[in-house]
Amino acid sequence: MSRPAAPADIDDPALFTPGSGADRFFNRELSWLGFNRRVLEEACNPAHPLLERLRFLAISGSNLDEFFMVRVAGLKGQQMQEADRLSVDGLNSSQQLAAIIAEADALVESQRIVWRALRGLLAETGITVLSSRTIDEAVTAEELAWLETHFREQIFPILTPQALDPAHPFPFMPNKGLAVMFDLVREADGEPVRELVMLPAPMPRFVRLPGEAARYVAVESLVKRFSALVFPGYRKVGAAEFRVLRDSDIEIEEEAEDLVRHFANAIKRRRRGRVIRLELESGMPEVLGDVLRGELGGGDAFVTEGGAFLGVGALEAIVDEDRPDLKFPPYSPRFPERIREYGGDCFAAIRAKDIVVHHPYESFDVVLAFLRQAASDPDVVAIKQTLYRAGKQPAVINALIAAAEAGKSVTAVVELKARFDEEQNMLWASALERAGVQVVYGFIDWKTHAKISLVVRREGTEYRTYCHFGTGNYHPITARIYTDLSFFTADPRIGRDAAQMFNYVTGYVEPTDMELLSMSPRNLRATLVELIDAEIALARGGKPATIWAKMNSLVDPAIIEKLYEANNAGVEIDLVVRGICCLKPGVPDMSEHIRVKSVIGRFLEHSRIWAFGNGRVLPNDGAKLFISSADWMPRNFDRRVEYMLPILNPTVHDQVLDQVLVANLIDNEQSWDLQSDGSYVRASPGDRPFNLHRYFMTNPSLSGRGAALAQSDAVPKLSLRRRTARTSG
Repeated sequence: MSRPAAPADIDDPALFTPGSGADRFFNRELSWLGFNRRVLEEACNPAHPLLERLRFLAISGSNLDEFFMVRVAGLKGQQMQEADRLSVDGLNSSQQLAAIIAEADALVESQRIVWRALRGLLAETGITVLSSRTIDEAVTAEELAWLETHFREQIFPILTPQALDPAHPFPFMPNKGLAVMFDLVREADGEPVRELVMLPAPMPRFVRLPGEAARYVAVESLVKRFSALVFPGYRKVGAAEFRVLRDSDIEIEEEAEDLVRHFANAIKRRRRGRVIRLELESGMPEVLGDVLRGELGGGDAFVTEGGAFLGVGALEAIVDEDRPDLKFPPYSPRFPERIREYGGDCFAAIRAKDIVVHHPYESFDVVLAFLRQAASDPDVVAIKQTLYRAGKQPAVINALIAAAEAGKSVTAVVELKARFDEEQNMLWASALERAGVQVVYGFIDWKTHAKISLVVRREGTEYRTYCHFGTGNYHPITARIYTDLSFFTADPRIGRDAAQMFNYVTGYVEPTDMELLSMSPRNLRATLVELIDAEIALARGGKPATIWAKMNSLVDPAIIEKLYEANNAGVEIDLVVRGICCLKPGVPDMSEHIRVKSVIGRFLEHSRIWAFGNGRVLPNDGAKLFISSADWMPRNFDRRVEYMLPILNPTVHDQVLDQVLVANLIDNEQSWDLQSDGSYVRASPGDRPFNLHRYFMTNPSLSGRGAALAQSDAVPKLSLRRRTARTSG
């Protein structure tokens, strides 16, 4: 069965976007690199504990790897196919790649400088990372003997040296593969020999020396240091490390009849995709560099010198060192008091009033409790669940399996196209099917990105539907570090809409007369445009007109043009965009009423929240407020199944608008303000510092407080007066 038809006007937003070009839009890819530079800047922030700074450096490295494997690979594919597709700022693929590589190389150089600085600071605290050159100087004879024994017993058996000569062609290097190339001379006859030693992916990157002092040696350094054990009878002339990144995007064939088989094969192909980036150790002997460029570069790969340590994402392993004095103070999320007041009965608490849970400040356990109660409750007859990124933690999966084994009707919409989680999702899908869960994979070329649970429960002679809507994933691990909202409701209107949404995904049944939900790719964009148009009409009528929106990325050119139109009508617009932002703020006669900020801190801002003043200055009780699974990107509007849900309950409305959105706007300790030239300027706390993450760690939420809130004198609301002045360049 083919997918339902999408609205005709969303096939190519650029077709109806006037004035596209560099004067109206920032480049998407360069904006992302700017975001990753802000992440790297946190590695230099002295307000963070030292190991947390190292974590930010590692994150910036992992981010950059994925960027090359997906985004740069895609642009390279366009270039190779000589496609003439232009970005919204008017650049072709070759122009974009040239700018990207220049900025990426500068970012790698900055990572190198930051690692050198952090390495020195870590050494002062007793955490050292030894190189092959410093091992002999830094360890005792006994410790060197331990390292040699460890190498012989734990590393050497796993290594497979490979000769490189006309009879032995250059071997295949897997994606993210790390290797050491050696130039050797056979001592018996002086014959030159070239060898390659690949480091197997499952092998830990670091070896920690025994003892209280935290001293680490990278495996590749040990391979260099003990090369005589690997190549007895040879003299080492030169040795150098290199690393490979490959094209890792998966293209969906529209006629793929068996989606599971297609993805199983595609995952295998991804490991063998064309080389996109070749990283060379700084100071590599020229002859070795030439060989690698010829064997792996092929004229298409981007070659960079990555410093003395390749793949900085691997430094995350050192962050695990047991040094609580060098990490953020531990934080234990709260469990909503409302649920406890009902004896842990999630259904009773939700039936009494809508609840919103603010992760990670409030525990993801409430979501698991909701699903587990649904699985064990004899009155629950059906559960429907979307799974986008469930991760490797089985809590959600186990709850669905338990429900199926208890005889309930359980449907799981498993998204196979969740990038880099495809393989894990296939494993979960298989486990669910074995337990009797009806597993559905959704549309072939649309991702099901909406995060929804639907539970149908028999109550007396009727059935009641309970729903959970998340702005994040059903992932217990990321829920500890991502800021997201979980909304629980028993509103029958929302239940009916959610049922239609599931039917759309599982059976391609077109929704009709949806009462509250808007969804992509059907009408989410159109609904958003109508809301912006309403504020434009208010502004033109001389009434207050305000838009606040929080999201991860703002890319969609049609929505950006609509925001420019709202600006010119006099609408005041505040945007909190963590990552990519293609909108240019602060430009006279185009965006002077638009302000954009990015928040980068201890937690990753992930929730999508949109507010419209509705004739009064924000925040106000009559504002139109929405939560969503979607960012403002063409893919979210046009190629994904997403939801947009109005928040109507007064207490939840107050929490999301007056607490969450206001806190994001007034934060001045973790915020960066976007300038009209594309640069970001770190906000200055001045004499009124405010850290939104610290605030929510120390202040309980509203809707989950139950009787505790009723006994308080007033609903605690934040004041916008804390906000510092913001400038436009």
